[in-house]
Amino acid sequence: MLNAATLDDAARLLAELQEKGLTLATAESCTGGLIAAALTAIAGSSATMLGGFVTYSNAMKAEVLGVPPGLIVAMGAVSEPVARAMAEGALRRSGAELAVACTGVAGPGGGSAAKPVGLVHIAAARRGGATLHMAPVFPGDRAAVRAATVDAAIAMLRRLA
Repeated sequence: MLNAATLDDAARLLAELQEKGLTLATAESCTGGLIAAALTAIAGSSATMLGGFVTYSNAMKAEVLGVPPGLIVAMGAVSEPVARAMAEGALRRSGAELAVACTGVAGPGGGSAAKPVGLVHIAAARRGGATLHMAPVFPGDRAAVRAATVDAAIAMLRRLA
């Protein structure tokens, strides 16, 4: 699932972060740890990558990352506010300077008219700075949606760094 282009992008990101002295954490739902896996597949990633949180359930998003349960109820787990809260929670819980989070509908089921299969909310936060957000609808099957999410998350982190 981790192709050579993804690993090259991850290596470039980690080199840029190391050069700037920045650390990183991940908070993942629909990817189940694939972003962290791509980053930690690179030798020397421990100089930058502090760790990752896989918070697949709503309860874990609240308990581990501090996402307000009322926010999840009001907006749904697959939403911009929840993705932002996940990224910001990963910053708080890890002590990293940068964090990326994703929550989405990878499929094949679980989609709706408002939140179709392939919709992923990705947020990247920088301590003391901006939180970026995007909400693409990726085409393809579950594996394709998850792989595209990893690539988009790495690209977003590069922009934020």
